[in-house]
Amino acid sequence: GITYLDHAGSALFPESLLKAYTDDLRNNVYGNPHSQNISSKLTYDTIEHVRYRILQHFHTTAEDYTIIFTSGCTAALKLIAESFPWVPEGTEQPSSRFCYLTDSHTSVVGMRGITASMNVLSVPIKPKEILLAKSRLPAEEQNCTTPHLFSYPAQSNFSGTKYPLSWIQDIKSGKLCPIKIPGKWFVLLDAASYVSSSPLDLGVHQADFIPISFYKIFGFPTGLGALLVNNRIAPLLRKTYFGGGTAAAYLAGEDFYFPRKSIAERFEDGTVSFLDIIALKHGFDVLEKLTGGMEKIKQHTFALAHYTYTVLSNLKYANGAPVVRIYSDTDFSNPDVQGPIINFNVLDENGEVLGFSQVDSMASLHNIHVRTGCFCNTGACQMHLDISNEDIQRNLQAGHVCGDNIDLIDGRPTGSVRISFGYMSSFEDAQTFLNFIIATRLSKSDAELPFQSVTKPTTESVPDDHLSFKNADELSPILQISDGGLRNIPSETETTGSWQPLEPEAESIRAAVSETAVPMCRKGGKPITVAKIYLYPIKSCSAFEVTEWPVGNQGLLYDRNWMVVNQNGVCMTQKQEPRLCLVNPSIDLKQKVMVIQAEGMNPVSVSLEDNTGKEAVICESKVCSHRVKTYDCGEKIAGWLSTFLGRPCRLIRQSSDMKSKSHQKNTKGLSSATNISLSLVNEAQYLLINVASILQLKEHISARLKEPLEMEELIRRFRANIVISAPESFEEEEWAEIAIGALQFQVVGPCSRCQIICIDQQSGERNKEILQSLSAARGRKTNFGVYLMNQPLRSSFSDILSVGSQVLPVLKENTEIQPPTSSEEKCSG
Repeated sequence: GITYLDHAGSALFPESLLKAYTDDLRNNVYGNPHSQNISSKLTYDTIEHVRYRILQHFHTTAEDYTIIFTSGCTAALKLIAESFPWVPEGTEQPSSRFCYLTDSHTSVVGMRGITASMNVLSVPIKPKEILLAKSRLPAEEQNCTTPHLFSYPAQSNFSGTKYPLSWIQDIKSGKLCPIKIPGKWFVLLDAASYVSSSPLDLGVHQADFIPISFYKIFGFPTGLGALLVNNRIAPLLRKTYFGGGTAAAYLAGEDFYFPRKSIAERFEDGTVSFLDIIALKHGFDVLEKLTGGMEKIKQHTFALAHYTYTVLSNLKYANGAPVVRIYSDTDFSNPDVQGPIINFNVLDENGEVLGFSQVDSMASLHNIHVRTGCFCNTGACQMHLDISNEDIQRNLQAGHVCGDNIDLIDGRPTGSVRISFGYMSSFEDAQTFLNFIIATRLSKSDAELPFQSVTKPTTESVPDDHLSFKNADELSPILQISDGGLRNIPSETETTGSWQPLEPEAESIRAAVSETAVPMCRKGGKPITVAKIYLYPIKSCSAFEVTEWPVGNQGLLYDRNWMVVNQNGVCMTQKQEPRLCLVNPSIDLKQKVMVIQAEGMNPVSVSLEDNTGKEAVICESKVCSHRVKTYDCGEKIAGWLSTFLGRPCRLIRQSSDMKSKSHQKNTKGLSSATNISLSLVNEAQYLLINVASILQLKEHISARLKEPLEMEELIRRFRANIVISAPESFEEEEWAEIAIGALQFQVVGPCSRCQIICIDQQSGERNKEILQSLSAARGRKTNFGVYLMNQPLRSSFSDILSVGSQVLPVLKENTEIQPPTSSEEKCSG
């Protein structure tokens, strides 16, 4: 099963919530709440009931707070920035300030874009600075009425640190000043992360603005949030735009508008998402029924986090080096100051960070779902990972953007790994995660680890219709690592083990080689030849092996021209559907058809002729963030694939007349610096691997497997287009260019491998050991093979790639080489 550890990203919804909700929709008719008929009145009344239910959940009433429904926490923050009564610079009155804690979500920091447009200054405050800000203003300055806004998170979404709710009253009373400036402070409490696992009492902690997203609490519905506004500030809010339902009266022909009296109706432009709001009622009901309330959720989730933190922080290699580096401001001893979030990076035994993308890929193999990156909180990421402002800018220039998988630049991490627990989480989830870290990082010769005091999580059970809270009696305060697992032990012993030193970090996957590569050939020796050629007509399906094949402007002719998509039009790969490797396409150039076969199915054929006439429906799809124009290949093949895979799916093909426009990659270092056209590949036109490199890896893997892998099976797992036979393993990583016959190719970087190499391409079965062995064999890297781009128009010869052709490489400029002897043929640049 799945071990879901991204509850800070989104909660999971229980089946009972969906059932209660759909039963409600079946039994009632809900109309537009702006109408006056019976069904609409039912909707309006139900929405008002939900408003009161939300207020009740946060221990307050309609006398103190108003609920404004939004599309989420981000929309609520934008609303605050747009409507707060700012006093801009340049007026007689002292101007307003927008202050925010640097440990804030992107959506909070983004408010400064709006304040800047209003000529209001923004001031970032570091957590340690606010703690030193305890000084009152002079009495005459306290009488100033200029409004200022201070925003901080109740809980950091990065580290789980809970900032004091007492700051709310301290700041509003003037006891705590974010910055010394005359005026009146209002407080925005970003509670999105906090309220997913902790109770918030607004009767005690009366912040002025509290934005939330409901999917963080219930998992469903998504796309719905709310802004809780303190009624004392609500009348001061400004609004310019007015949408449907917000006007008491207005004139179309004149500039006359009178808003509705209700703050909620004034700010809820258009029809609210009323069916989603109705779902909230069932969310609160089910949450209470299953858990007994937020206080129990708080204790349950913290107990799991405390246990996991304690074990994780005590994991050591045989040399005593820690297995992880945890980014935290607390010691996980108090649920009032620490939430159920653990942020960390995995280290090797030399203390070097393993990239978070590699950890994520390994976790996926174990069906463990984590979150990686900077979690839309650059401020906390910089603070904990010691990333400077200059580093952020340099990383951007190096190609790294928020949300990508570039995890290390110059050996330094650009982000980290986050796990988080929710009310559905169990002790088994924590154990599964810890066993995963142990199995992938510690060798079997490592013995037990001592734990001085692992507090047992104490939680209460919940009804059986749900993933229940597990009884804590199973826990033991002392654990041992044995054969990659956790078990109870009676005592402590010394630990021993061995790890191979790691290789230096390689260049980024997407990094292109320098345009000034030195045109020098490799040292003489056995010639390098093409051993095998594969194309993959249907993306993520079986390989089609050939001895010679035409080359087009996108790579091998018909390579990855088709892909399988699900019922929503999303590309399917072996990551989601391993049985795709059992679909065997082959190309018949003479008959101009692609024949598709699979065990137990009659063969089916698809024409190679491009069908982009009037009858074809052109649609837009995405392949690894690239937009491509495609068209559907019809009902016959869709039915065939759906039957074989056991799920609704369709076959689509890249539209030939859109290829040059729709899927291009500007690759540095290519001659003429033109955009290179791609098919439905992820990175480049070709992928090349070396038989010598496969042999070296095979030796390493065989030592770890019960049954050794055959060479052919291992080659197919790496899904290359060109397989070469070279004398030296991994020498292909030192090449800048290669020539194969009349064809010229640029090497554009290494291929960083994912979990697809763990899938046996003949059976569709997974073996986690393959990726782990690759990582162990290559240090902290999972690189294997290199990407190539074809340099067109270099030759007047026909473009045919053939098995047996000689491969002539050009080395990179920074590679130490000996010049070729007089008997060797020199390569042209």
